[in-house]
Amino acid sequence: MPRALGRENDLTKLPKSKPIVVIGGGIGGLVSALDLASTGLEVIVLEKEQALGGKIRQIQCAGKGVDSGPTVFTMRWVFDGIFQNAGCRLEDVLQIDQLKILARHAWSSTERLDLFANREQSAQAIHEFSGAAEANRFMDFCRQTSKLYRALEKPYMLSARPSMMGMMSDLGPVGSKTLYEIGLFNDLWKSLSRYFKDPRLHQLFARYATYCGSSPAQAPATLMLIADVEMQGVWAVKGGMIAITQAIAKLAESKGVQFMTGMNCAEIIQAQGKVSGVRLANGEIIETTAVIFNGDAMALQMGLLGSANQSASPINQNTRSLSAITWSMLAKPKGFPLVRHNVFFNQDYASEFNDIFYRKRLPQNPTVYICAQDQTDTHLSHPDGERLLCLVNAPATGDRNQPSLSEIESCQEKAFSLLHHCGLDLSLEDSIVTRTSPQDFHHLFPGTGGALYGQANHGWMDTFRRPAAQTSIPGLYLAGGSAHPGAGVPMAALSGRMAAATLMAHLGLIKRSGRVLISGGTSMH
Repeated sequence: MPRALGRENDLTKLPKSKPIVVIGGGIGGLVSALDLASTGLEVIVLEKEQALGGKIRQIQCAGKGVDSGPTVFTMRWVFDGIFQNAGCRLEDVLQIDQLKILARHAWSSTERLDLFANREQSAQAIHEFSGAAEANRFMDFCRQTSKLYRALEKPYMLSARPSMMGMMSDLGPVGSKTLYEIGLFNDLWKSLSRYFKDPRLHQLFARYATYCGSSPAQAPATLMLIADVEMQGVWAVKGGMIAITQAIAKLAESKGVQFMTGMNCAEIIQAQGKVSGVRLANGEIIETTAVIFNGDAMALQMGLLGSANQSASPINQNTRSLSAITWSMLAKPKGFPLVRHNVFFNQDYASEFNDIFYRKRLPQNPTVYICAQDQTDTHLSHPDGERLLCLVNAPATGDRNQPSLSEIESCQEKAFSLLHHCGLDLSLEDSIVTRTSPQDFHHLFPGTGGALYGQANHGWMDTFRRPAAQTSIPGLYLAGGSAHPGAGVPMAALSGRMAAATLMAHLGLIKRSGRVLISGGTSMH
């Protein structure tokens, strides 16, 4: 929780006739609504789409739902805490199965490497793939990432408003030594060169920068801790990732949360410099003194919810994170033994990010990610077809300099040629396919240009530039992947908890502190 505000910014307790309004039914908004309702507060959630979930969404292919947003479920302890705080257990509302294989990686039809949740298994696989020395360096890398995660979990991930000075103070001598050991001001790509000499492994672990929509050559070295997050556990969710948002929404509804879907918010209204209500697209006004905005912070800054809110939480940099081209498919893949998560690498990795971030064009040498949603650890044949999400990174230019149809088709041809080169035959002509472009993502998530992770995390100080839950406008709070602690399903969920806890502290319902309240659930560390 942030430091106590001055009296002029304190909220008075909400009258029962004025509910809290959450704008956006993504994971951050749903979690904040559930936390607030669990305290007995009245909450209305506004969602412009007909379905809740935000970026967690499905596309129907021949009547089968294909997860077409986030596909990786990690940091289970975050969700254990969310459900425990609401009076139930995760296993009561979700069926999840832990994967033994984190991902299968390929560079050609003869170069394949599986990473496992068990680091010793991964080391053995790396030994066979790249030699004993590289396996030993991998184990050193694992020890370092584990220390890094332990050092940063509380002072960064669970801090409502981290600062460089505050974090260094919280880290203490041991944590500070850990940051020094990884090369505090180095980028991820440079830091990984200390651990991996095989360029394929260097490339593989550098891909973690893309988890927050960034380039490995510019992202901070601290992102290597994502490797430890995955080894703590990756789960497959029965019913898809959308089952998570459905479970949270159902629980929130049972506690009185009112959901208004297909309802766009046109403006956050202010009176005397404070939130006083929201105006819907149909002209209806809902009076409130507290709003949690679960959308991209850029939408506020661009005035999409009223010019008075443009200065609510200024963003100090303008490098958008990655967008994507995705193919949601019901297909009959052949040749390559797909598991749940699969990554197909091109040789020239640097060119992919130079194209996206500097040339602002679709990559000429794309990496392809495939989530095979009917697979787990053991490849099974599905003769009637299986659900796939194929993804390549793209620049967030969905509102300007949009790629032409011919450029998209060229990128598609290169992506599927890479799959063929790696031994996977996947025919678009024989599949049921919905393709989504940066322009489509910009339409779904206004103010983003199609960026899927807020602003890119490029450079050490960008870590502290994401907006906090508290804005400069009394009564207006932020949640979602563009806010602290960052992008990704568990991080966006934490942002929702932070927004709810910050608001409740201002109402005097909970004690103010420097940490987010997380009842129940602990990390594996």
